[in-house]
Amino acid sequence: MGRPGKDLNAHYTRPDWVRRIVAMGDAVGGAEHLVPIDPEAMLQTAIASTGGLTDFGDFDGDWRGRFESLVEQLETQGRLHALGRLMTRQELLRGLRTRLLLSHARNEHAGMADEPIEAPIVITGPPRSGTSILFELLALDPRARAPLAWEALHPVPFEGARDAARRRALAECEQEFWADVQPEFAAIHELRADLPVECVTITLPGFSGGHWSMIADLPGFVPDFAATMAYHRAFLQALQHGGSPPTWVVKTPLYLMLVDLVFDTYPDAWLVHTHRDPIKTEPSSYSTLATVRFERSDHVTLPEPGGMGLGELMIALAQRRASGEAPERIVDSHFSDLMADPVAAVEKLYGQMDRPFVGTHADAIRAYLRDKPKGKFGVHRYSAEEWGFDPAALREKMRPYTDHYGIALED
Repeated sequence: MGRPGKDLNAHYTRPDWVRRIVAMGDAVGGAEHLVPIDPEAMLQTAIASTGGLTDFGDFDGDWRGRFESLVEQLETQGRLHALGRLMTRQELLRGLRTRLLLSHARNEHAGMADEPIEAPIVITGPPRSGTSILFELLALDPRARAPLAWEALHPVPFEGARDAARRRALAECEQEFWADVQPEFAAIHELRADLPVECVTITLPGFSGGHWSMIADLPGFVPDFAATMAYHRAFLQALQHGGSPPTWVVKTPLYLMLVDLVFDTYPDAWLVHTHRDPIKTEPSSYSTLATVRFERSDHVTLPEPGGMGLGELMIALAQRRASGEAPERIVDSHFSDLMADPVAAVEKLYGQMDRPFVGTHADAIRAYLRDKPKGKFGVHRYSAEEWGFDPAALREKMRPYTDHYGIALED
């Protein structure tokens, strides 16, 4: 059950240019008059923009039903302001175009749909538990590969963007824009076209994954996660086609909800579960959601504190693992270990996966961290209390999780 959040206009400073674009929607009687989001019109626009391609692909089921249902929810429940509608319309159109281009590529290249995705490394865990930095460090493995943001947004060459450099340039507009709209976002999560990107971005064109319920409160939107994973596989197959199969490294907190589905899709995957004190991760999840939704709406609705996090899922997974009922190929990475000695932490993780850890990878990690100063965009400051959490109650609730994994508790 959602509830209005605190006054985010008082919590965040909205840039003047954003405030003025939002006011443009109000000035014409509503943002919907300025930026329409009509499903049929967007379908025709996508077809025209790809030179008449009409096959959106059937590799992930009823995409059109999901698309039309999503647009209806955005219109009736999203309460998006003018800039929010523009950002969302662009994502919807890009998703449609990507489907057309991806489907065309699968039809044109025999064997793409049969590409084997072998033993991917799937990172999951709550926000602020080290998932992002671990993702970037594992992507440095010379025998592994992580999807980059520009590849996720534009996985297939198209007219006007045949080369990778042009597609990187086009992806930059979206990846950098979130921090332009809300400067605090950069301190929460760095988005850049050349960085590894989360799977919620990869699976956006499936109109079924976690991106859409993140950007707005859509109570009637029911994700189809089986379709999400089917799209995910098709995407990796497209990137991999024509080259030597790498070990893919992918990541999103959403996989905590989809553990069994991950292994149904990739039976030989390794699932890396990151861990940190819930006093840090749960309020951070909440403040991150508030920031993302405030970028697109003046009417941000948030779940009850403690009701939207991943705590219950982590407790349930701990209980399954303790009883031997969970898949065996799950390994653990602790935030405290990763911060203390990143190279040793990755080497330990590779040992759990029976994967060789080579010296060139260790050297690459040291160089990468040397050139990536911590907090270069400021610090994501938050507290449990300011977002309505009772720290003592939260710690007690999460005790089955922290005790099971031996989580280092923080002040």
